[in-house]
Amino acid sequence: MSAAALIATSAVVLAGCSASDTGGEAADLTTVSIMAPYLVTNAPSGDNEIHTALEEIAGVTLDITWVPNSSYLDKTNITLAGDDIPHVMVVQGKDPGFVRNAQAGAFWELSEYLPDYPNLATTLPEVQKAASINGEVYGVFRARDGMRAAVILRKDWLQNLGLEVPKTTDDLYEVAKAFTQNDPDGNGADDTYGLIIPKWPGAIGSNSPYDVIETWHGAGNRWTERDGELVPSFTTDEWLEAVDYEKRLVDEGLVNPDYATFDSANWNEPFLNGKGGIIIDVHSRAGVLMSLLKESDPESFQNYVEITGNLEGPDGVLHAHPTTGYSGFLAIPKTNVRTEAELRAVLEVLNNMNSTEAGALLNNGIEGTTYTLDGDLAVAVDSAPQALKDAVLSYSQLGTNVTGFQGYLPKQPTEYEQEMYDKRKAIEESDLESAEYDPAAAFVSKTYVSKGAQLDTIIADARIQYIAGQIDRGGLTDAIALWRSSGGDAVIAEINELASQNN
Repeated sequence: MSAAALIATSAVVLAGCSASDTGGEAADLTTVSIMAPYLVTNAPSGDNEIHTALEEIAGVTLDITWVPNSSYLDKTNITLAGDDIPHVMVVQGKDPGFVRNAQAGAFWELSEYLPDYPNLATTLPEVQKAASINGEVYGVFRARDGMRAAVILRKDWLQNLGLEVPKTTDDLYEVAKAFTQNDPDGNGADDTYGLIIPKWPGAIGSNSPYDVIETWHGAGNRWTERDGELVPSFTTDEWLEAVDYEKRLVDEGLVNPDYATFDSANWNEPFLNGKGGIIIDVHSRAGVLMSLLKESDPESFQNYVEITGNLEGPDGVLHAHPTTGYSGFLAIPKTNVRTEAELRAVLEVLNNMNSTEAGALLNNGIEGTTYTLDGDLAVAVDSAPQALKDAVLSYSQLGTNVTGFQGYLPKQPTEYEQEMYDKRKAIEESDLESAEYDPAAAFVSKTYVSKGAQLDTIIADARIQYIAGQIDRGGLTDAIALWRSSGGDAVIAEINELASQNN
């Protein structure tokens, strides 16, 4: 953790000690300050139409400090160490600095307050639990799609070879083999392969294609329960079986040969260029691929992309790989919100900002300016000012959608694209019924906070080395033993102790 975050811990704890109980009444705030990231080129101006409309809904003046996403974590730590701390901060995840500050008393714990605010009382309790720190809620989580895992395939290759869309991991293997060996593009050359897998930038449990396949095999999602104990998924027999499956795909040449070095920024290219036929990733990538194909082949772009959801594992059961369901949260520091009355005033503003009216504003913008309605679908206005289009993307960072998505879903440009979009949403809804949630998501192990990055690297490196044939099965299990002896056993013990206390 940075020095700034350590300083912030001591500074904000002193502020937190002055909080007092005011019997549930709200203070009279005329301005609420917020710090949030922006992901576009320029931050929104303070006088744009969205800001003005949002202030009217919120009932206060909104003083928003926009910070480039690339430097947001550093800015968070610097802000907490200074004197100018906002009422509300977008916190992008449970990084060690935030966890330590929250547990030291820097932020309000909101569990007892959120039920009093109908737009903040979530209908997604599993997600709120996952977003908590050991069951304590230090922010209003920002909901995201709960299920995104999908298999995207070359539709024309399936048709050329008379193949069905895979339903199981065994089916996936057979399709990958046919895409590699049976000349799916009909050019008479041995120049195709099945799966396209990039070098993954994240460590173990970061939603890589490998992680998804391992969940499909019944290993769990990061953690799982075995004999009444929570254990990491890579300590299970199912995980080892899944990695054997992944190694088989590589050994038989059914994966791009540069899988260990292939840049994920170029993930679409082999699919578009007719080199590879299968991508395991989020379902929205199918829409991206269709848009790119539409640019290059507008007459027949609808012939190239097929999509399906999670696949049944070898046990015949669908173990669907979900997301965490959230992307950070809106946290309330105690330095600038000192009393319960002030806290309730801030929560009232956030409640207003998460109304149905505000949801359309944050997610779609200004009706008639950035979008129009076609039934219940939003049609983007292409001629809208670019600055306002960018502003919509920035203000959406303030939406939580904890009671469900509050805006309008986008209308797709063509009937085919609308059909595929609806199919993606239907797959998402269906697969959610079989989601394998991480049972340890809420719990923060002290050992993992200090050693987690190094521990995760041990397993991630060993997995890719085993798949590449650089180590054998014994070397893989030795790496798991090294993980245990390097602090992993302490992590397991701490997670289970926290789970027991929370239950």
